[in-house]
Amino acid sequence: MIWSLVKIILFVCVVAAIALGAGFLLESQGGVQVVVAGTEFTLGPLESVMALVVLVFLVWLLIKVIGALIAVWHFLNGDETAITRYFARNRQAKGFDALAEGMMALASGEGRMAMTKAAKAEKYLKRPELTDLLTAQAAEMSGDRRKAEQSYRKLIQNEQTRFVGVRGIMKQKLAEGDTATAMELAKKAFALKPRHAETGDVLLKLQAQSSDWAGARNTLHTKLKTGALPRDVHKRRDAVLALSEAKQVFEADQTIEAREAAIEANRLSPDLIPAAVMAAQAYIEQGNKKYATRVIKKAWEAMPHPDLAATFAAIEPEEDAAARMKRFQTLTKLHRDHAETRMLLAELHIANEDFPQARRDLGDLFETDPTARVATLLAAIERGEGAPDNVVKGWLTRALTVPRGPQWVCENCLHIHANWQPVCENCESFDTLAWIKPPMAEVAMPGSIGMLPMIVGNPEPQPAPDLTMIEDAELLDSDAPDPTDTPRS
Repeated sequence: MIWSLVKIILFVCVVAAIALGAGFLLESQGGVQVVVAGTEFTLGPLESVMALVVLVFLVWLLIKVIGALIAVWHFLNGDETAITRYFARNRQAKGFDALAEGMMALASGEGRMAMTKAAKAEKYLKRPELTDLLTAQAAEMSGDRRKAEQSYRKLIQNEQTRFVGVRGIMKQKLAEGDTATAMELAKKAFALKPRHAETGDVLLKLQAQSSDWAGARNTLHTKLKTGALPRDVHKRRDAVLALSEAKQVFEADQTIEAREAAIEANRLSPDLIPAAVMAAQAYIEQGNKKYATRVIKKAWEAMPHPDLAATFAAIEPEEDAAARMKRFQTLTKLHRDHAETRMLLAELHIANEDFPQARRDLGDLFETDPTARVATLLAAIERGEGAPDNVVKGWLTRALTVPRGPQWVCENCLHIHANWQPVCENCESFDTLAWIKPPMAEVAMPGSIGMLPMIVGNPEPQPAPDLTMIEDAELLDSDAPDPTDTPRS
């Protein structure tokens, strides 16, 4: 507001000064005499001022004309001038317009149009680091893989765009199924940008798929150093890789190395069940039963699992049922309400022929968490207590109709695996298997009943249930009880 008032006052003062000056010139006497080619010109005071203004304008115009002529001369000689800069700005504007149109075409799914606009943008801009990338992506969209690869190779030649080019060709090779070449390209791309999370994940996945566990561990360590991976995730995945490396060495019959690697995997992640099992087996081979017991107990504290119980039983394979039950208190006193612990107690009491206690250990587990293994244990209890065959058949029939229970399930694709693996055999994801219940209903497998003899052995005095009845269709005819009937208590 104040500044506007000041500008108005200044404008009025300037107009007043001009008016006073013009009046002074009109009232003054004399003037300026100019002689040109023998002709005399007499100018009054006001005319002299006007002539001076015209003369200054003509001199300014002459200087501009001379400057323009010099610029034209430089332009004709190929030097950079205002004229060249003008045309350059014009070409640049047209080039960026074409580039923008190409990006819009690419986003709209018009691959051919995007390639045309990219070529036009390259004509005006001469910026291959921009236009080659657009051309490559447009060619991929159009299905012209050869053109796309050529464009990516041009990007590799430029140090600033080398990573983009290598990554582009890597993705092409992955789409073609050439995992060997893709892994080499992933190594180069990861070396160029170790902080790039996607490239590191691709390289880690490819190394795991090709069983390059040592290389995968190096990649994992690099991701940790660059901050691309949290420390807890690194610890878990490094344990998985160490376990996989141990399994590979074990399969090569290099027992000493296998034991060392298995123990290292368990040290990295004690709650990793396969690592704990392999480490305990390594200690058992060494005759170090104390360390094997410690490993199994620590893993059981993290999560009870039937493989842990089976390995714990293998520590003393020749002991009788009573001694085994006493030794297993190391595990059974932990997580007493866990379903796995209750089933383990039932199996131990069945082996010891204490069927009423086995039934009490199971309690209402079949009602709260029905699984094929629980039904099979109840069938064994009924057989041990001398129940009629139709009651035993009823429980075995239920074993076919209820879920199997927790299994190794890929959390990415929900594929069920018979054994733990570092890489999902279905979606090839790394470290995605978890011991959980499948989210979908599945048919229980008769193989689940094999847990009982694996844990407790096969004592001759113990009558084992005739499991071949499950496969015999004649046992499910009209003389078998309805699976919905309640067995005798």
